[in-house]
Amino acid sequence: MNQDESRQRVAHAPNLAALHPAEHDWDVFAQLRSVKELQTKERKPFLVLELADVHAVLEAKVWESATEAMAAAKAAPARAVVKVRGRVREWQGQPQLVVERLKVLDLDQAHEGFDRDQLVDPALALVEDLCCKTLVFDIETVPALDRRELPATVGEALTSYATRKDMEPGAVMGMSPFFGKVVSLAIGDGDADGDGHEAVTVLAVPPDGQTIPNCPKWLRPMSEADLLRSFWALASRAETVVTFNGRGFDVPFLVTRSLVHGIPARVDLVSQRWALRPHLDLWELLSQRDRGPSKLDVVCWALGIESPKEVMDGSMVAPAYARGEIQKIAEYNAHDVRATSAVYRRVRDLVLRYRGDWSARK
Repeated sequence: MNQDESRQRVAHAPNLAALHPAEHDWDVFAQLRSVKELQTKERKPFLVLELADVHAVLEAKVWESATEAMAAAKAAPARAVVKVRGRVREWQGQPQLVVERLKVLDLDQAHEGFDRDQLVDPALALVEDLCCKTLVFDIETVPALDRRELPATVGEALTSYATRKDMEPGAVMGMSPFFGKVVSLAIGDGDADGDGHEAVTVLAVPPDGQTIPNCPKWLRPMSEADLLRSFWALASRAETVVTFNGRGFDVPFLVTRSLVHGIPARVDLVSQRWALRPHLDLWELLSQRDRGPSKLDVVCWALGIESPKEVMDGSMVAPAYARGEIQKIAEYNAHDVRATSAVYRRVRDLVLRYRGDWSARK
């Protein structure tokens, strides 16, 4: 069989994880997460696409010769559902799809072989109303275990670490995803026009056996596992996830707690440290390379933004949780997100809009 004949053969892949190098083209449905326009050394244009479904994330390339696919990818709206056709090859030990055709799907129409469940995380059902383009979040954590019940070697490792860091073991447990858990995750829309009182929703984990009396609408009680699933579902729908020191604490904590629960961490918010998307860590942008204190309350003070640290601070969270004060913790968490959103909007309008790596289409 010659090359032209082999390229006429097309197989349908049920999901991205099923793609592998083969002597034929593949058709597959996916969400188009990002589009990067680049050039070869010979200054010929090409695109790097990030395709995703509930099973995998895959890098794809569109070369200059695939003119219609290139035009369709450039014109596609953010997070569009697409059908792509191409050949899979191995690149640096990973499968890579070389796209020859790309079509944006109209989801109001039927498409043969298309399974919406392959693209939409079922956890999204709990929080679909919270989806937004710019997702601002913050977490609060507490110890998840009784230190007296730890295996001897694990307890010794904890005590040794706490002594070395001059910290109380309980404080160490609350800061470690191996010993602690997430009890509050506040979510806000960074692009909402806010005056410091914009809507923030908090996903909260009440202490075992407790309920939240007269639970307000902005507070959603759930298990830690459901909280984690909900976060990744929302992050996968956002164009930009915004944090303050999220690379240093929040995201690694969520990733490891997800690992403990056996929950896929569906979005890479850790690598590409200096990239502005998909994860914009404001602390990385504003810390001035550790030339002085750059905590959120310091930045808020300098920018004339109301500080979230006036009623509570992180050291008070674990004792408050032990007293069953989950709503108080959630309110504090929400204040952090409002402050982070306010800082983000100031940075967006006065700094980011003048940077090429921010304004360029993803």
